[in-house]
Amino acid sequence: MSSRPRRAARRALTAIVPVTALLALAGCGSGTTPAADSAKAAPDSPGLTAARKAVAKYSAHPDRIPVTQPVGKEIPAGKTVDFILCGVQSCQDLANFFTAGANELGWHVRQIATQGTPESVQSAYEQALRDKPDAVVSSGFPRAVYAKQLERFKAAGIPVLQSNADDVVGDGVSLLKNGPKDVAVQGEMLASWVVADSNAQADTVYFDLPAYTILKPVKDTFAAKYKQWCAGCGLDTVDVPITAIGKDMPDRVVSYLRSHPKVNHVVFSLGLLNVGVPAALKTAGITGKHLAVNVGDGQNYQYIQSGLSDAAMALNSHETSWLQVDALARHFTGQSMDVDQQAVLPNMLITKDNLPKTIGDFPIVEDYQAQFKALWGVS
Repeated sequence: MSSRPRRAARRALTAIVPVTALLALAGCGSGTTPAADSAKAAPDSPGLTAARKAVAKYSAHPDRIPVTQPVGKEIPAGKTVDFILCGVQSCQDLANFFTAGANELGWHVRQIATQGTPESVQSAYEQALRDKPDAVVSSGFPRAVYAKQLERFKAAGIPVLQSNADDVVGDGVSLLKNGPKDVAVQGEMLASWVVADSNAQADTVYFDLPAYTILKPVKDTFAAKYKQWCAGCGLDTVDVPITAIGKDMPDRVVSYLRSHPKVNHVVFSLGLLNVGVPAALKTAGITGKHLAVNVGDGQNYQYIQSGLSDAAMALNSHETSWLQVDALARHFTGQSMDVDQQAVLPNMLITKDNLPKTIGDFPIVEDYQAQFKALWGVS
């Protein structure tokens, strides 16, 4: 666990954390020290004004999917797609949403489970090679884990679609959504909320999962925007291992806040890290803390509705999955996937003020299915 010394200090992060370290990371932290309270931004500072404008922008509910060009050709039925899971619920959700979209076109999806370890991921890709599907979809794995299998898919002319991965398009990866450049905005969304919510008087701890390297741009952008909009506000970053999820994460948060009572905002780089935290804080008698998460889920939306948590960045899981179906529909009709690669998927900042009535894992674009089916010529 980290200490919060009052001096300027920041640990440099490696650009990519090997997936082999997923289950071996030890919890540690690094912090930047806040300046004196007198240096904090005034309530009417330009930074606070900018943060409030960003909150208003990101809180709006998008009503259109990011693709408008119809496929324009009859989409062949009977295609088979292997979807390789990553071992956490968010990937299972992506697979389920993708399967629902593929079913609309008469395709068959085989979901292949993994535990998120390099060995299980490689085994899943080997199974997909034996299956000889028409396409492969996965989420969360950098290509270094399955590079050998990817070369064989490329040689066989089988497209591989990725999402939420620290990667680039090309050399076998035909489509990448929510890559490093796409997810950076999520850090800006979270920073805008913290600064606006605190009237630029925040003292914040950011709990991060460095094992998921795709979350690094989120953390870096959060820190940059937070510093820009909230000069002098305290910020500490605490790294936690993936093994803390569903186990001792609430205890870690309680322990940190007991030793840093001035912290008033707590941010999590993944919604799963907040599960169980509100109850643990209540039991510990810790009050007055404002909680926000990146990649919200049904549990965190329930927390917001109940007043136990405050904000969440809603990931575009539904829209991403159906965009992948759209890309394959174009591929199977002899067209380029470029229109999908260039599409900017929606994100949304969720608070109690704009929380949808149905607070499960809701779509950002409410009628996204109808809009995609219109592009596919499916009634």
